[in-house]
Amino acid sequence: MEKAPGSLVLRATPFIGLLLLCLLYTVDFEFNVTPSDQWNKLRTNWSGNSVEGGTQIKDEDPLYLLLKRLVEGESQTQLEATGFACDSKIHTEVCVSSRPVRIDTLTMKVYAPFSQGMPQANRTIHPYARKDDKSLMNTSVTPVQILPAGNITLSPPCQYTHNVTAVIFSSGGFAGNIFHEFNEVIIPLFLTTRHFQSRLQFILTDFRPDFVAKYKRILSHLSSYEVINPASNGSMHCFPGAVVGLHFHDLLAISTTNVPEGYSMLDFKQFLRESYNIKIQDLSQTEKPVLVLVSRQGSRMFLNEDQMVTMMRELGFSVVVAKPDMMGNLDEVAEMLNPCSVLVGAHGAGLTNQVFLPEGAVLVQVVGLGLEWVSDNYFGGPGIGMGLNYVEYKIEPEESSLISIYGRDHPVIFDPSSMYSQGYEVGRALYLIEQKFNIDLVRFRKTLVKALGLLGRSAPSV
Repeated sequence: MEKAPGSLVLRATPFIGLLLLCLLYTVDFEFNVTPSDQWNKLRTNWSGNSVEGGTQIKDEDPLYLLLKRLVEGESQTQLEATGFACDSKIHTEVCVSSRPVRIDTLTMKVYAPFSQGMPQANRTIHPYARKDDKSLMNTSVTPVQILPAGNITLSPPCQYTHNVTAVIFSSGGFAGNIFHEFNEVIIPLFLTTRHFQSRLQFILTDFRPDFVAKYKRILSHLSSYEVINPASNGSMHCFPGAVVGLHFHDLLAISTTNVPEGYSMLDFKQFLRESYNIKIQDLSQTEKPVLVLVSRQGSRMFLNEDQMVTMMRELGFSVVVAKPDMMGNLDEVAEMLNPCSVLVGAHGAGLTNQVFLPEGAVLVQVVGLGLEWVSDNYFGGPGIGMGLNYVEYKIEPEESSLISIYGRDHPVIFDPSSMYSQGYEVGRALYLIEQKFNIDLVRFRKTLVKALGLLGRSAPSV
């Protein structure tokens, strides 16, 4: 229960007293620790004591056992001894307190119960999983300062008291791009908080209303409470414990052996099915193969997209062309991709939506000139980790629009590495921004026939 300062003395009948109390609660408490009706509606598929990562988390488990999963080695020992510890990696930093903390959302200062002599004292964290990108951290992610509380009773008084753990993270950084949103926020958020079984309160720095609206189903399945926006509530919030920062394992990937242990991308995909109430888990539940083509406008677009669609239909696919304006609503995207057998697209953020594909589906990625490494590491390898089949279609120089601009004998065509050696922005401008594709339909048909074979189907005779 969340409390405001002071006490209310009711000198009326029980009915009137109850009515007044409800009215005061509605007016004074912007951030209820009791789930709102709207939030509850989004959580209709949530069941309380599910098994997470092979471990049953029960109501009576103390807070420090939940937080202990978020640190390792000496940090676990320190958490048990002092109630505070941090886990630091290349891409991210996570600090946890199993003892009461006070969080000033106006200044984003966390007053935690540790002494000045501890190595974590006066720590500043940018709660976004790109710690190694110093420029991004300094310009797009609000820092959170962790300070020793000393005698916590002498700290500023609580204006709001919560009975669940706080989790502080940022929707700054590269938010607005679905790849970065899943890679650096959503999957790390799942990793860090799923085992709390929604008994926690999110505090979202660099609050973006569009981000919260876009991922409301995911957020509401990880927390029972509406997200706190620090910018609209500069108050002192008190919690029994806190987590600052999110864990990160790899690009669109989860390692079962990294902290916190036990999760996989298959667990994450099952979580998405629960969150979006989608039914198909594998392709045995589908009939005619459905192919979704991610359509791009501008960079990396298919110049002969209509001809590609005609060829796809001739192979027996039911084809859905996913235009950019169809990809913003994740409820609709999840519904569209859940029965999909084959997802086809050029390297780009749209392929992040492979997280909604059923197991056994095929990801066909069109790899442009100069995009081999990012294609494999951002989407190809991760797709396999999601239980998908992966087929790469690497274009020939004649299929790239760059050849008509620079000619076959230019280093842009035959030596992309020499362009990247001049700086990432040079390579990005050429291969990610300027490049378009005119697909060789004969070659690409063979790729789709291979995809059909992976589905246990054969192409119709010509």
